[in-house]
Amino acid sequence: MTASNHPAASLRKLDVGAFMTIEKLASGGSLQARKLVDGSVQFYWRFSHEGRTHREPIGAFDPGAPPKKLEPSRLGYSTAAARERCRQLATQHQQRKHSGGLREARVEERAAFEERKVAQAERATRTLARLFETYVGHLRSQGRRSHADAANIFRNHVAEAWPKIADKPAAEVKAEDVLDILRRLVERGHGRTANKLRAYLRAANQCAIDVRAVATLPVAFRAFQIEVNPVASTKRDPAFDTADKRPMSAEELRTYWAFIKRIDGPRGAFLRLHLLTGGQRVQQLIRLRWLDTTADAITIYDGKGRPGRPARAHVVPLLAKAATALREFPRAGAFVVSTSGGRLPIEPSTASNWAHETVAEAIPGFQLKRVRSGVETLLASQGVSREIRGHLQSHGLTGVQYRHYDGHDYLPEKRRALELLFEAIEPPKCAGRVRSGSAAEQAKRRRALGKLGRDLDKEMRAS
Repeated sequence: MTASNHPAASLRKLDVGAFMTIEKLASGGSLQARKLVDGSVQFYWRFSHEGRTHREPIGAFDPGAPPKKLEPSRLGYSTAAARERCRQLATQHQQRKHSGGLREARVEERAAFEERKVAQAERATRTLARLFETYVGHLRSQGRRSHADAANIFRNHVAEAWPKIADKPAAEVKAEDVLDILRRLVERGHGRTANKLRAYLRAANQCAIDVRAVATLPVAFRAFQIEVNPVASTKRDPAFDTADKRPMSAEELRTYWAFIKRIDGPRGAFLRLHLLTGGQRVQQLIRLRWLDTTADAITIYDGKGRPGRPARAHVVPLLAKAATALREFPRAGAFVVSTSGGRLPIEPSTASNWAHETVAEAIPGFQLKRVRSGVETLLASQGVSREIRGHLQSHGLTGVQYRHYDGHDYLPEKRRALELLFEAIEPPKCAGRVRSGSAAEQAKRRRALGKLGRDLDKEMRAS
């Protein structure tokens, strides 16, 4: 069927399924149209190659397009634009006539398209977001509780705040990108978070570099192909690294004890156990298992500062009131401090909320983390040496001597330090009972414990 002198009018009168030749083209082949079942009209370029006829789809007819416009509109083509597209296709066909023509070009285009899709898919697996996801999984597999903190900080301050950087291939992230992220946090008053995020980003990138030399790192890090750590050239601000712990004073600790010793149930039992064991790290104490408890001691596991190594067993003796607090927990499941029948431990935020709800406004600026630093400050004032305080709270235990040669468990020293703590937070006038020893005897015990600590320090330095 050949078109009249008015193709637009003829196109509207086409029968469904019928092809109409609009015109033969000087560049080769012809421009055709066909009405589809939905009533729309589709343009085609009809051409012959090696004795066979082919039709190449061009696009839909747009009756509202300017009749002389040579570029397609948002809705389709005018007849003039379809003619121009036929000319372009004819040129491609002639250029490839001896190597398969337009059909071969289409095969190559599809292959190139598939390659681009594969490249885009691979690119999506090598983004900064995927690198950090791999890093968080690595922390989780090592039993590092920091994995949740790392994931939250990245989601809030990178993935949501800087989606374009998060979706960049990790190997293409620059130091400038990292600085933009950190600068925004600092400007909004989150300097401590900026330093933490920087540390996590640096560690994640370093894992992707070290995977070539460290067999214990997951092979998944290799896919990111990182050669240079973009975070290494940035600098943290030490002004934001000082933790705001503000040690509780002895008087505040006595006030705190007066509140928590009257609280029934798991909440009061946990808070008493936490204080009377010397303010152990909450994240470690909440993971206490029944298998790691005895009548006079508990064992918690300290993995802080030990990436890639097993957590260190840390034994803490129990005073009588601490042992009583431990017995107040229902003995069910694996975990002691639990609201799920021992199946899972409570979250650190739950413990903090318990403490805050108990103390309320009695201690201005109260935070549960201040108990730990308050205990150490109080014990220091009681003459307990840094050495023994470190063993009681499981910190500062570094060096070859501690790791390999010092096999003493320090349980007697830890117990005496805890007794001094209890005597300080519940003096005789508040105890409601006769305390063992006079004030002079208690002072003598403190001096003896302080001397023991100083002697141990001297022995360590001499060795």
